[in-house]
Amino acid sequence: MRTVPAEQVAARMRLENPWWTPPHQIAKQYRDYARPREYLGLFLTLLKAEGIRRAVVLLGPRRVGKTVLIHHSIQRLIDQGVSGRRICYVSVDHPIYNGLRLDELVDLFVNETKTKVRKEPCFVFFDEIQYLRDWERHLKVLVDDMPRVKFVASGSAAAALRLKSTESGAGRFTDFLLPPLTFHEYLTLLGKDALIESVANSSGFDLPSFKAPNINALNESFVHYLNYGGYPEIVLSEEIQSDPQRFIKSDIIDKVLLRDLPGLYGISDIQELNYLFTTLALNTAQEVSLTELSKNSGVVKNTIKKYIEYLEAAFLIRVVHRVDHSGRRFQRANYFKVYLTNPSMRSALFQPITADDEQLGSLVETAIFSQWFHSPQKLHYARWKGGEVDIVSLGRRTLEWAVEVKWSDRPGKHPEELKAQTEFCKRNGLRGIRVTTRTFHGSTEREGVRVEFLPASLYCYTVGQNLVMGKSSMSSRATVQLE
Repeated sequence: MRTVPAEQVAARMRLENPWWTPPHQIAKQYRDYARPREYLGLFLTLLKAEGIRRAVVLLGPRRVGKTVLIHHSIQRLIDQGVSGRRICYVSVDHPIYNGLRLDELVDLFVNETKTKVRKEPCFVFFDEIQYLRDWERHLKVLVDDMPRVKFVASGSAAAALRLKSTESGAGRFTDFLLPPLTFHEYLTLLGKDALIESVANSSGFDLPSFKAPNINALNESFVHYLNYGGYPEIVLSEEIQSDPQRFIKSDIIDKVLLRDLPGLYGISDIQELNYLFTTLALNTAQEVSLTELSKNSGVVKNTIKKYIEYLEAAFLIRVVHRVDHSGRRFQRANYFKVYLTNPSMRSALFQPITADDEQLGSLVETAIFSQWFHSPQKLHYARWKGGEVDIVSLGRRTLEWAVEVKWSDRPGKHPEELKAQTEFCKRNGLRGIRVTTRTFHGSTEREGVRVEFLPASLYCYTVGQNLVMGKSSMSSRATVQLE
């Protein structure tokens, strides 16, 4: 049986690494992205961290730009003085590499560039690594054996990488999560930065503050973001926006449901899984229960629970658990909310919706939760007989802050209708609560609790902007202003 000649394998690696030779640039297809993801700076900081012998596992849903982020990182490293011959990129899924171990790929890199990987700092990127059997075991050996090399592993089968990274990479792998586009990134990518203005921060905290000179124009972009804004390719292509089902459903959702999850977890009934996901997508931001889902689908609760775990591992959904009126967690998670990690998935599965659609409130809440996708902060919602608060942040001992999500200006005009929310704050020692609106801004005080009103679009922007800057505690601090 014939084998691929070594020279052809080497030629493929040279093709994937054009920066080994002048002019030391990444391929044009990656240079054509005028603006890199805002997460590039955070990712580079992790790559260049010295004294930490760990590989970086780049995680995230399909089509959010992980491969593009890798190439932009490579170009930035070169621009900062790293020799291109000390950087290697390998797309492990290419058939020509079939049967090669990770250490053999590194040896090939060394042979081609004459780089001394044991004496000088190097960067090796393994893309689509999930196609290599036992990749986590081989990568751990390389991390231990080559302390001067920073290894990065990435792939589109996020559930597989997350599972292997968690189970086998303890102490050797550091996960970096690349979320769908935040609203902040969406505006930046489209060059609509003028819709937001920075203002002087008088709050006493080292966090940016913003205003929207034209809130109606910002809301128009926000609704478009809810329908199409999670994936860079869709944002930049009107052709794809005309048929989002073809791109999001066929190329993203179906590949996860029909290929990634069955292959990883041995799921046999794909129809059951697909029905559950469609149900959860339709009810994003709504409270559900295992009992209700089981009754409606005819699938036993234990199986439903496993399916939900699989969907969350694949970054299609995020489960948010409930607390009571005193901020206490329930011992049994009988009720919970499920959010799509990207609101545009709902539009692709069903149809785009307008600013006045009664379902838009659920997508607004979904979008706000999705801005926190990269943050390790654990958010909950509070529900009790007679009231609910959409987002609460739990500290070690007390509640830290609370947000009620609305897509209406009515709360600002009738703050007395927020009695349940203000009583929740008083009971838990919170001095204030944020309430999002459609356009209304301002503040009032109800029974000693400060209520701050601000448009959901501007709040969504502020959360995404501050998180990408590494300010994960901004929700209770940053100020927002409008004119």
